[in-house]
Amino acid sequence: MNRRRFIKASMALAAACGTPGLMTLFSNAAWAQESDIADGQSRAFDFNVLQSMAGDLAKKPWGGAPRPLPDTLATLTPQAYNSIQYDPEHSLWNNIPGRELDVQFFHVGMGFRRRVRMFSLDPSSRQAREIHFRPALFNYHDAGVDTAQLVGQSDLGFAGFRAFKAPELARRDIVSFLGASYFRAVDETYQYGLSARGLAVDTFTDTPEEFPDFTAFWFETPKADDTTFVVYALLDSPSVTGAYKFIIHCEEKRVVMEVENRLFARKDIRQLGIAPMTSMFACGTNERRMCDTIHPQIHDSDRLAMWRGNGEWVCRPLNNPQRLQFNAFTDDNPKGFGLVQTDRDFESYQDIMGWYNKRPSLWVEPTNKWGKGTIALMEIPTTGETLDNIVCFWQPEKPVKAGDQLNFKYKLYWSGEPPVRSPLANILATRTGMGSFPEGWAPGEHFPTTWSRRFAIDFIGGNLKEYAPKGIEPVITLSSGEAKQIEILFVEPFDGYRILFDWHPTSDSTEPVEMRMFLRCQGQTISETWLYQYFPPAPDKRNYVDDRQMR
Repeated sequence: MNRRRFIKASMALAAACGTPGLMTLFSNAAWAQESDIADGQSRAFDFNVLQSMAGDLAKKPWGGAPRPLPDTLATLTPQAYNSIQYDPEHSLWNNIPGRELDVQFFHVGMGFRRRVRMFSLDPSSRQAREIHFRPALFNYHDAGVDTAQLVGQSDLGFAGFRAFKAPELARRDIVSFLGASYFRAVDETYQYGLSARGLAVDTFTDTPEEFPDFTAFWFETPKADDTTFVVYALLDSPSVTGAYKFIIHCEEKRVVMEVENRLFARKDIRQLGIAPMTSMFACGTNERRMCDTIHPQIHDSDRLAMWRGNGEWVCRPLNNPQRLQFNAFTDDNPKGFGLVQTDRDFESYQDIMGWYNKRPSLWVEPTNKWGKGTIALMEIPTTGETLDNIVCFWQPEKPVKAGDQLNFKYKLYWSGEPPVRSPLANILATRTGMGSFPEGWAPGEHFPTTWSRRFAIDFIGGNLKEYAPKGIEPVITLSSGEAKQIEILFVEPFDGYRILFDWHPTSDSTEPVEMRMFLRCQGQTISETWLYQYFPPAPDKRNYVDDRQMR
């Protein structure tokens, strides 16, 4: 529930702040009367400086909980908070004529008290100056904020930032860093969806999850025609500190982030999550339990996609389970993984508020050797679309001990589809429903006497029609139960093949059934691998109920 409250608040309030312990790392800055909003004293800065800063910080005790905010900010309602807007006339790069990029800051407020410091960095001189908070940077509209309480509060900091790209400078942001170490980006649809994080700590252990904070950002000033900008971030938490470098490419149809971090462990860490991402799956083609709405599907992402170190491509459809589930997929130097939204047809969602058909996918591409570990997937039960319930990250195999230093490099692709795709047949969709009757024949007047669950997995591409005359063979592996009534059907509308099978239980167990399937032809693998986790009902629920009323 702590996770849920945190994520829900982050989405509803759009805010987060920095750490008081960070104040000791910077000298006090004098105010300056100049048009540039950066008003602090110049200090030398580069990524090496930031790494030293993070290393020194790790040797000190964590700064603890954030200081209280002024009452006028601490008591804001969500509506009042959201009415506070940054003044675009004071945006970070407003003084660059014809600029392609710009940055604005979020206000601190309400329950988000962690203060984030912002710095402007000259890329040629490598001199950085702090941007101090002052009320003149914001338009408060009807928020009811008593700005008199904010005068002289230069250490109030900011909650985060968002970046804009021309010609959308005045209307739509494309990158947002907001809340602990959470951040998001959009593709050509300008629709936000799932979130990434700088780091995850103890997401699935017997101790409370820890949410590290980005406590300071440094922005390299771009040239007017640049569509790429560089931002550095300092991360801090009770267990770990970190230096991060983001090279953010704001391309025409997607956002690509090159990420490098140097992590310093303050203490032993039971579970460290690298390149974590958080999404929502309420219901889809395979899981209908929570879809009693006008919407056929509700999700930000529909699958976990993995390109394993051994070259295998894996598709794992997401679930909204009845109880929390945690799965770990072992790998060695993974080539990539991500949470993907493959169904981008409006008809699949019928949603004019969430626009789930426009939600981007997020793909992680390691760019240095990550070694052995697991791709972790946590699925949390949810009753609706307002709570993120899917978490995915890389967990190194080697335990993290106090004093350890780690370095990870990777790219993040925010786009409609991942930048890479298996040359084999791809999985289009997974569907489930009642079984034990011939496909093409409705259960009819008499329901089946034998209970089973039917699975339909649709495959497209990969020259399947060329293999068909030679014989397509579904290779199905189950952790329990039996697969019966296996069928291979060509489906003209999507020009692919549907594999059908009925799962029959062989015991009364309700433990999850691990399912695995791929296609082969004459001993050759011709598709990516389908993984699925099915939750059998209790024995007394394994029956079909005919609720028709005949009069």
